[in-house]
Amino acid sequence: MEELARLAGITVRTLRFYRERKLIPPPRREGRIAWYDDHHLARLRTISALLERGHTLNGIAELAEAFDHGRDVGDLLGLGAPTEETPVRLTPEQLADHFAGEVTAENLAAAMDLGYLGTDGDEIVHISRRLLDVSAALVREGIPLAEVLAAGKRVREHADALAELFTDLIMRHGPEDDVQRLRPLARSVVEAELSLAMDRRLRKQGPG
Repeated sequence: MEELARLAGITVRTLRFYRERKLIPPPRREGRIAWYDDHHLARLRTISALLERGHTLNGIAELAEAFDHGRDVGDLLGLGAPTEETPVRLTPEQLADHFAGEVTAENLAAAMDLGYLGTDGDEIVHISRRLLDVSAALVREGIPLAEVLAAGKRVREHADALAELFTDLIMRHGPEDDVQRLRPLARSVVEAELSLAMDRRLRKQGPG
């Protein structure tokens, strides 16, 4: 315990307090000896970093619980990584930096339920660099992360329907391999239709 506290830059008293608050998992025990490892040290450094960023201990405890019950990255990615999207590995404090004070236990759980985030040891994996960057940009524009995630859930439903439509269309007229080859055409149709739909929406709303 003394060695762990020294490496983490905290006092043994603080470490005991964190244990009592269940901010860190219990040590592995062999008889009367308690063993701490790199996982405990990483968690303590994360706690210190999040405190520096203005998070409260209660908030950090809720984040830790959501993090510990998050989906494993293997379940998130399935049999392989996305073919066109680039997953991003983040520490919890890097995730907090992306979204300022918007990283709450509720938002973390919502992002994990959506399949945006998975866990890999002490790291978080975001399924898509593009989605991560866009979400962070929307939050910087003043849109609450909770609303960004709620919109993402609705978009997911429409995207699943569009994927089914194009996959069925292509497979009715060619082999399954054509789906991968022709997917850029499907994406172009969706992008153009979305652009036109936003034009119609803006004209309908009018000025102001």
